[in-house]
Amino acid sequence: MQKPNHHRLARSAGIFTGATMLSRLLGYARDTVVANFFGAGAAADAFYVAFRISNLLRRLLGEGALSVSFIPVFSEYLEKHGKEETQRFLNIMFTTLTVVLLVITVLGVVFAKQITMFTAMGFERTPERFALTVTLTRYMFPFILFICLAALLTGVLNSFGSFFLPAMAPACLSVAEVAYIYMIAAFVSPNNQIIGLAISVTLGGFSQFFIHIPALLEKGYNLKWDWKPKHEGVRRVGKLMVPATIGTAADQINAFVDTICASFLAIGSNTALYYSNRVMQLPLALFGIALSQVALPSMSASVARGNIGEVKETLNFALRLTLFMIVPATVGLIVLGHPIVQVLFQHGRFSAHATAITNQALMYFSVGLFAYAAVKILAGGFYAFQNTKIPVRIAISCVCINVVLNVVFIKFTSMGVGGLALATATASWVNAVTLFLLLRKRLGLLGGRRIGRTLLKSLTGSALMAVFCHLVMHAGGTRQVYFRLSAAIAGGSMLYLATAYLLRMEEWTPFWAMLSRQHPVEEVDAA
Repeated sequence: MQKPNHHRLARSAGIFTGATMLSRLLGYARDTVVANFFGAGAAADAFYVAFRISNLLRRLLGEGALSVSFIPVFSEYLEKHGKEETQRFLNIMFTTLTVVLLVITVLGVVFAKQITMFTAMGFERTPERFALTVTLTRYMFPFILFICLAALLTGVLNSFGSFFLPAMAPACLSVAEVAYIYMIAAFVSPNNQIIGLAISVTLGGFSQFFIHIPALLEKGYNLKWDWKPKHEGVRRVGKLMVPATIGTAADQINAFVDTICASFLAIGSNTALYYSNRVMQLPLALFGIALSQVALPSMSASVARGNIGEVKETLNFALRLTLFMIVPATVGLIVLGHPIVQVLFQHGRFSAHATAITNQALMYFSVGLFAYAAVKILAGGFYAFQNTKIPVRIAISCVCINVVLNVVFIKFTSMGVGGLALATATASWVNAVTLFLLLRKRLGLLGGRRIGRTLLKSLTGSALMAVFCHLVMHAGGTRQVYFRLSAAIAGGSMLYLATAYLLRMEEWTPFWAMLSRQHPVEEVDAA
């Protein structure tokens, strides 16, 4: 029988997915507006390199290392300690984190030039673009302070089973950028318009932090200044964060390496990498990250109760349900990538050439879609046991693999940005497979046959979907690409789900429970 925590997991994942969908739609609206306004030239390249610096630190220090280190410890406090002690732990954690982030922010602003020299070496060949990147980096560095504090509050709310607001909160960044472009940018001199966009990023980060506070108060908790960095709980989180800073964000480190390598390629390559990654991130966030986000608090609570069998069931369930959703998304992005990029971004100064190179990167990024999701779920299995050493060792090895493959693809092939994306996907697959094998060695069998069955059936349905989508996009007639794409996505999705139903995939019921946010009926536990 399906474990009761799987009912809650499916429901929570559905809530997270719904909120993430709304947030991502706003994010894509933002990207379309920014692409239309700034195109894919030198200013856009400078902005996205500077933003990637802040975004990388956000993933490493905030949504990555902080979340996976804080949630297991906070969940243990909720299970084993009283409210007063848990509140004090939260206050001390908030105070310590604020002090550390303020120091990092000041150092980032002061040494922005050196950071840019390291992250975009190729930009030094064009001094104006390099200088602009340094300036934008300085304006966006405070974003890290606010976004990491928001990640702390996200971890608190997730531990209480609250997922909607934390998943919606990133929309604050989109609202801030779009509001700037439509309401302010026209009144700013052309030379400073991109600087205004960087300032709107920092304001969006502050809004994302502030919006969590009312929800925290509703849970009966608050934030107060309490300086005691040697507190036992804070020390444990800090000890976990050191290796987790690398281990939880291998894909972000790989993206960072890609940025450095892309700076040596043609103008527009960094922008193409950014937009292709953004498109790929939608199914990843909706189906992969959603499950990893809700699985970590669940597994952490199971570990605190000493129920290892429940941890294994949660891992198996999360991987199978992710496969059920990610495999067709992968095939869809490969088959429909070009028209998707064309419809989303090919407006204003975003040219057909920019669409072509963005789609090339998207196709190769998509090959690793399930691996990106699986790494987050499987690493969560280690983090639930408050073990961050194993994931970090694997992550370091995979970053090295990515660097080597980047150099090989750039030097010995003509793949361009596509080679950088393929290197990232390959390294992520090595990461995922290694994590699975080591976790299986530690916990015992993880239901590999059930996972294999899900993969085979998902591939069958996805193959039929791919043929349908290809026929729709190449059928006769003069309908615009938007209508063809809509028909291909809608029809292909229905065909895949119909095939899944006919093949009696056991993930069918919890998938619909996710969408409806209702508890699925008990599913039979196949051997």
